Amino acid sequence: MLYGVVLTPLFGALLAWIIPSNRYRPLILPVFAIIHTVQTLLTFIYPPPPSPHGWIVLDPLGKVVLVSITLLFLACAIYAVGYLAFRQERSNRVLCMGLMVCLCAMTLVTVSHHLGLLWVALETTTLTMAPLIYFNHNARSIEATWKYMLICSVGIALALLGLFFLAYSTYVANHQATLLLDELLPAARQLSPAWFNAAFVFLLVGFGTKMGLAPLHTWKPDAYGEAPGLVGALLAGGLVSCAFLALLRVYQICIATGATGFYQQALITMGVVSMAFAAVFMVRQTDFKRMLAYSSVEHVGILTIGLGLGGGALFGALFHLLNNGLTKGVLFLSSGNIHRSYGSKNSEVVKGALQRIPWSGGLFLAGFIAITGSPPFSPFVSEFTIISSAFAQKHYLIGALFLLFLAIIFIGMATTVLAVVMGEAPQDLEETGYRDRFLTVAPPAALMGIILLLGLWMPLPLADLLHGAAALLEVKS
Repeated sequence: MLYGVVLTPLFGALLAWIIPSNRYRPLILPVFAIIHTVQTLLTFIYPPPPSPHGWIVLDPLGKVVLVSITLLFLACAIYAVGYLAFRQERSNRVLCMGLMVCLCAMTLVTVSHHLGLLWVALETTTLTMAPLIYFNHNARSIEATWKYMLICSVGIALALLGLFFLAYSTYVANHQATLLLDELLPAARQLSPAWFNAAFVFLLVGFGTKMGLAPLHTWKPDAYGEAPGLVGALLAGGLVSCAFLALLRVYQICIATGATGFYQQALITMGVVSMAFAAVFMVRQTDFKRMLAYSSVEHVGILTIGLGLGGGALFGALFHLLNNGLTKGVLFLSSGNIHRSYGSKNSEVVKGALQRIPWSGGLFLAGFIAITGSPPFSPFVSEFTIISSAFAQKHYLIGALFLLFLAIIFIGMATTVLAVVMGEAPQDLEETGYRDRFLTVAPPAALMGIILLLGLWMPLPLADLLHGAAALLEVKS
């Protein structure tokens, strides 16, 4: 069943390549997204056994990420039908095929218990997303694509070097060199500390580049700003979650070594630096899609801080992973509608979105309120859990900086978002003909409904899943 979840999107990619019609090809996306969702649900109801050699396993950590990317991709797939109907002037073959391959690779990341296989899957997502960022075929998009490829490839190469160091640390400890998680965890206390610490640093930098942790985030503003909204949603909500899962796998080995101080301090430092960078660059940001890129930098910082704090913050970090993915879906899809309607991403041009495209403008405003940690939406719950855990553990400085950066970011985002949605649209604005449509509004609206529901009530199966995933990251005495 696990192989089916991973491989089914490849059949969708093949069909997307074969179908000649630019009009009907996008229908492949929601069809296979629904099939993938059903398959994912079946793996939860009837848990499949691990693969014979333990390379493919769906554990609670993988399930959390799989739920996030499955829901997000389903929304993006339905949205894509309405969006691409408006973009008939451009071939969508590469886009549809790339999205399907990317879903396959992201799913493989969630079930990989061999770190080498996980690395291959993560690198596949990097390669498949590059032509999708270039979808608009202009000078800015090609610059963003090259910057994305160059920086992420360097990061993933550093991660590969970290995996070599990790395997060598097992060899130095007189064990058979391995990257299989189920073999590394029992032998973690015997690993060479020097080689393992070197491996951790390279893996943190490598996977941190893929996540967009500051100061490794420099590809994000261009890639998020120039990619279509649905591609930006998958970058911010899908690929970030997969890269964070890779970091979680490394952290599992860290806690198994029994000496976590260095690793936790490094994670907290990177997280705080990311929030600080986001706070600085969020202020007076006029490009609302680049603003969302810095918001992503902020939230990967929040995830990393939660992981570094441990304890009760682990539950908050994992819940925030889900919340961030879904909320970014709302923001990128609605901002994509606004961009298409106005033909601009600049808040000095884009004004009065609530009047021109009320549904998209309203969702963009609601998404801003949610992503900044305001009640009653679910990001408030996860962020509050992390902050309260920081103070409970007497990390007062970290808690204070966390709150300070949240306040600055809230003000910076509010300045841009309110300028976009409020007021009246300029009279001399060029008519684009793009308005709210059911297929481009319903998906982000559904995601917004889930975010509101999870802020008011958490289903017991989800709570059990998050607690089970957090238990895998807790330090054992």
